[in-house]
Amino acid sequence: MSKVYQIIFFINISIILSSCSGRAPLTIGQFASCPEKPNCVSTKNSSVANSIEPIYYKGSHNNAKEGLLLAIKTFESAKIKKELDQFIHVEFTSNIFKFIDDVEFYLSEPGVIHFRSASRIGHSDLGVNRRRMQRIRIAFDRANKNQESEDSNSINPKPKKILD
Repeated sequence: MSKVYQIIFFINISIILSSCSGRAPLTIGQFASCPEKPNCVSTKNSSVANSIEPIYYKGSHNNAKEGLLLAIKTFESAKIKKELDQFIHVEFTSNIFKFIDDVEFYLSEPGVIHFRSASRIGHSDLGVNRRRMQRIRIAFDRANKNQESEDSNSINPKPKKILD
């Protein structure tokens, strides 16, 4: 009888863990405001608790987009879901519970990359989205510096992987 309980237990745990991912919001690509929850940050949010500075860059839109893609690819948990000329949607999956956060990047304004990063489910993310966006900003700055030195030295550095 204990085998039956073990099987039921593992099935229930599997169901619970697989439901942690949630569904992608229908507002992806529309730059929706953050909800009144601490699990979202945005560069265009009126709430101080949810606001964060955009990523600024010098140079061309194409170089900025290339640098941003390089920065994103340094994160092992990142999966680029949609890439357009002025928009990138990325899913980040947590290691243990497989929670999914959606990050949207908007490159429609010269010199500025606006973004929104939000957890799909839950109320608080314990600051994960804010810290991730700060790390993406650092990786972007690093990629841009590498691009500048590549342009001047014709060096092609490989991006370092960031474990998150």
